[in-house]
Amino acid sequence: MTEYNPRDLADLVIRPIVTEKATLLMEQNKYVFDVIIKATKPQIRAAIESLFEVKVVAVNTLRPPRKKRRVGRFVGYKTQYKRAIVTLAPGDSITLFPDV
Repeated sequence: MTEYNPRDLADLVIRPIVTEKATLLMEQNKYVFDVIIKATKPQIRAAIESLFEVKVVAVNTLRPPRKKRRVGRFVGYKTQYKRAIVTLAPGDSITLFPDV
């Protein structure tokens, strides 16, 4: 397996996704993150394992189509993003909401 620089890996993950669907996936030990568009599955796996100190079993990615946005008469597009669904090993978990 290729070694990755931990500083570069931290920049791959943009934010965790907290939606109703993502919360339901957490019950199956799957977590959803927005990642940079150039990130590969091995890089995402290494980033999640180093950031949260868990064992990743699988990484699924998806790139939804760009959406049009208009401001007055100007038509543009929203920025494109990549979403990663990370399955963790049984017994591992990520605390997205620390007890305050």
